[in-house]
Amino acid sequence: MGSKTKTKWVCQNCGYESVSYLGRCPDCGQFSTFCEEVTEKETNKKTTSAAYMPVTSIKEIELDQKTRILTNFEELDRVLGGGFVQGSLVLLAGDPGIGKSTLILQSCNKICEQNKKVLYVCAEESTTQVKLRAQRLGVNSESLYVTAQNCLDEVLNQINEVRPDFLIVDSIQAIYSETILSSSGSVSQIRECTNMLMRVAKEKNITTVIIGHVTKEGNIAGPRVLEHMVDCVINFEGDKYKTYRLLRSIKNRFGSTNEVGIFNMEDTGLVEIKNPSELFLRDKELEPTSGATIIATVEGTRVLLLEVQALVAPTSYPAPRRVARGIEYNRLLQILAVLEKRIGLNLSKKDVYINVIGGIDIMEPAADLGVALAVLTCEKDKVIPSDMAIIGEIGLNGEIRPVSNIEKRLREMEKLGFKRAIIPKVSKSLEGKLKTFDIDIIQVEKIKDAILSATK
Repeated sequence: MGSKTKTKWVCQNCGYESVSYLGRCPDCGQFSTFCEEVTEKETNKKTTSAAYMPVTSIKEIELDQKTRILTNFEELDRVLGGGFVQGSLVLLAGDPGIGKSTLILQSCNKICEQNKKVLYVCAEESTTQVKLRAQRLGVNSESLYVTAQNCLDEVLNQINEVRPDFLIVDSIQAIYSETILSSSGSVSQIRECTNMLMRVAKEKNITTVIIGHVTKEGNIAGPRVLEHMVDCVINFEGDKYKTYRLLRSIKNRFGSTNEVGIFNMEDTGLVEIKNPSELFLRDKELEPTSGATIIATVEGTRVLLLEVQALVAPTSYPAPRRVARGIEYNRLLQILAVLEKRIGLNLSKKDVYINVIGGIDIMEPAADLGVALAVLTCEKDKVIPSDMAIIGEIGLNGEIRPVSNIEKRLREMEKLGFKRAIIPKVSKSLEGKLKTFDIDIIQVEKIKDAILSATK
């Protein structure tokens, strides 16, 4: 008598498995995310033997001079830590229509020029659709092979036939394996297909890029284990109705995390922006307004000068609104609490809106002082000079705490023509180095001192 087909219930948000349906996932806490999936029959299971990998002393392992594959984008190479590492598995995620396929297809030209074979697996489009986009982007190389295939077993056969150096799978949600009985896009399919692609990438030394979707909350679709399996996770961010895009490194085993690359979407494809600070800063010829400050934030290894705007207005509601765009909401609440307690600024009947120009999310606390001064100057109708930049973390007692990379931030300010800077009190070892900058540097220890220096 043959074995019965087994089923299981799997959370489509995190991959948690259960023998029965659950209304709320005990792992991620989401509701109505369980779907029934059919597992493989016992009689159909195949036993596979893993490839033999010899044990080698670390001193005997030799590194190839060409362990990195460069693209035609310096911004992409920097986010990756110097280019794609051979044999690595990279996950590129982003909203629909943001430009994921455009970015990776444009990179194929430079990769093919290095005598590399590229296999582009388009599981969601036909080869004709890819050709039309390639013509618009100016991509036309004999070393670029395209296949419209969404069956992973057939893709593996094509890999053995073409023997590519670079593999692109667009997208992982549309790929399925015949060994898994659930539909494509399910947690089981994504997990198994990614595992098989990872094994092929390591065994055959093929650099593999898998393109993934994101949910409406902005998280990468599929099980959370997907991000742990790959070597690098890159998120393509931005408003698809605007021209600029942000490429952010979330995880990178071969380079720095939280790196940011900035691109501009044009008719001919993506164009990298070498100096993003000039893009996000207000024109200095314009008259400065109250509630606007310039801060210097560090994203990975890059310094970005950004404009923070604040709006403080009377509220008609019992509970005033607090809206934070570009900074963490709880961080804004903490800054407002310090202003009320240490400065005596009454905001209990005022709505407060914060916006970071350019749509960049600031994660580091070095922007605290700039946000606080933007709120205060808007409320008091004061104007901060347009040639002044502000750095500093605010403590709960109103003290200005030191931040990292002070010299790097000041160097970027000097390059962009800023004449004044408010920074935290530095150590004696840095006092001499600050004299080398052609900037009037004001060191402050308390938030009151920063307010007096910025508004006098």
